[in-house]
Amino acid sequence: MQKMIPFSPPDITKAEINEVIDTLKSGWITTGPKTKELERRVAERCLTSKAVCLNSNTACSEMTLRLLGVGPGDEVIVPAYTYTATASVVEHVGAKIVMVDCEPGKFSVDYDKLADAVTNKTKVIIPVDLFGIPADYNSVSKIVEEKKHIFEPNANEIQQTVGRVIVMADAAHSFGASYKNIPVGGIADFTNFSFHAVKNLTTAEGGAVTWKDIEGIDNEKIYKQYMLFSLHGQNKDALAKTKAGAWEYDIIGLWYKCNMTDIHAAIGLSQIKRYDEILKRRKDIIEYWDKEFKNLPIETVSHYTDEYSSSGHLYPIRLTGKDEEDRNRFIEKMAELGVATNVHYKPLPMHTGYQKLGFDIKDYPNAYEQYKNVVTLPLHTKLSDEDVTYVAECVKKCL
Repeated sequence: MQKMIPFSPPDITKAEINEVIDTLKSGWITTGPKTKELERRVAERCLTSKAVCLNSNTACSEMTLRLLGVGPGDEVIVPAYTYTATASVVEHVGAKIVMVDCEPGKFSVDYDKLADAVTNKTKVIIPVDLFGIPADYNSVSKIVEEKKHIFEPNANEIQQTVGRVIVMADAAHSFGASYKNIPVGGIADFTNFSFHAVKNLTTAEGGAVTWKDIEGIDNEKIYKQYMLFSLHGQNKDALAKTKAGAWEYDIIGLWYKCNMTDIHAAIGLSQIKRYDEILKRRKDIIEYWDKEFKNLPIETVSHYTDEYSSSGHLYPIRLTGKDEEDRNRFIEKMAELGVATNVHYKPLPMHTGYQKLGFDIKDYPNAYEQYKNVVTLPLHTKLSDEDVTYVAECVKKCL
């Protein structure tokens, strides 16, 4: 019997619904105690001193670049194989996007080319944890240390204190992943997560940023700067202003509006309490498919190795020896069988917005090779065991 398998519905239970109802009844629905509690739990999970929750991964990334004083005249290195949010924030702050191709036959960035791309204008490298799989942080760390002698910091306290190119991870896919037994969030200098509706852990819309302690820099000072950036530069949030006689505030700078609300945080609080079981279910599905697809003419990625453990966010397959046309036919056939699939990702130089900046996919041949025959299967915790088996059967039929 044909089934209908959606690509990535949110996993919402009575616990999330009840938590949101509790928030609505509390009389406090914007940034408040539940957002602060979610920040505490995120930091606890990442083994960091602090975390900040904002309204998206993109906001977290852009506010971090602004915190680091990155702007016109600076360069930020990103992979060509990623979603636009990794790179668009660089354009937002006025810096130059420097794009690096994939390694041949892999989705990961070419680390030799990444090293070659570092100049005295480079202020930040943004590694991406594609599909929930951590980037090779050891290689990135080695690069920034080897290039330390050419680093020229701006008049920014964090840049000057760190004294090298800063590593700001795009961990939109990888909340709950680990690299060499260290949780993602506690590896890079700064790490930005996404809690969007399709992510493993959702707040409907939202994200979080964590950072490693920087000797000589007060974490509370960093936290307060994020708060100022996210609330118009206002030195008192709405909760503080509700105290009797405490209405007066100052606008420290003409900044932005990208705070997380307690309604969104309430969803995340329920999700994070059961996140270990969410991760386990994803791992079970991945291991089943890995076994089922072993002798088929497709390539999969390794989500779990001795070096790292993925969050199991996406399950991409590459159709061996196939091109874009073949891939698109496969997607159509899967849809006819009721299985929704996707493509992660169309490389950035293939998009009009990046072509207008002068990027050309011909300069990123390895990224194109990865893209042309990749299909992402529907991996989520709403799948029953029967659904998981059905998806595998459909893949075999469509091949």
